[in-house]
Amino acid sequence: MSASSALPLGRVTLVGAGPGDPELLTLKAVKAIQSASVILVDDLVGDGVLAHARPDARITYVGKRGGCKSTPQATIEQLMLDAAHAGENVVRLKGGDPFIFGRGGEEVESLRRAGIEPVVVNGVTAGLAAMTSLGAPLTHRDRAHGVVFVTGHPQKDGPGLDWARLGESARDLHLTLVIYMGISSAARIQAGLLSALPPDTPVAVIERASLPSQRQCITTLGELVDQLSATGLGSPAVMVVGDVVRGVRAALQEAAALAA
Repeated sequence: MSASSALPLGRVTLVGAGPGDPELLTLKAVKAIQSASVILVDDLVGDGVLAHARPDARITYVGKRGGCKSTPQATIEQLMLDAAHAGENVVRLKGGDPFIFGRGGEEVESLRRAGIEPVVVNGVTAGLAAMTSLGAPLTHRDRAHGVVFVTGHPQKDGPGLDWARLGESARDLHLTLVIYMGISSAARIQAGLLSALPPDTPVAVIERASLPSQRQCITTLGELVDQLSATGLGSPAVMVVGDVVRGVRAALQEAAALAA
């Protein structure tokens, strides 16, 4: 094929699908999904989101569920490049937000190296949706002056987070900690945070935030691991640590007292 007859370069859009509830999609996300000819989908993206895809769209599932076998990142990036070079309108559909533990930064860098400037559409991140589902904020003028989003799943062979130091920062600066992908490391996280935070520090664990199957437990840092074992909560889930959770616990206790 000559240069003059080569296919025009396609488009690539990284779209945040949000935490699961399709009604939390942005209008811009819906428009991108509707226009895509190729959609590369993360494992946690629900069917309700894909209902916006056009009937002839080619949908490929590329895994990306924590703790499970996933499509290698390099393979996903190559799939995007191949489709774009074939003139396709590509949507990389990712749970939550592409730029919050979604590896969107790596994908953008890969595309730019190949001469493709992608569009990024933000999505509601699970940590925010999880606390909103409980009727509580992540920041509060009297309880939390800021919020820190961290991953409890360190890079393979990486040092991981210093949870003790993070706990000190949360204590001294009045911060809420939102921990993604931390269930499998809960014992290590608990031990590190307890070196800086009191055992009665409130913790919320929310599984499958925003979905009909959502489950949660409101506990304390000292009881965290025992409660996870007792409730059977697992991935995908977020843990929220800090005084903003106190309002949730008090409301649940009051509701239980009224129902008694």
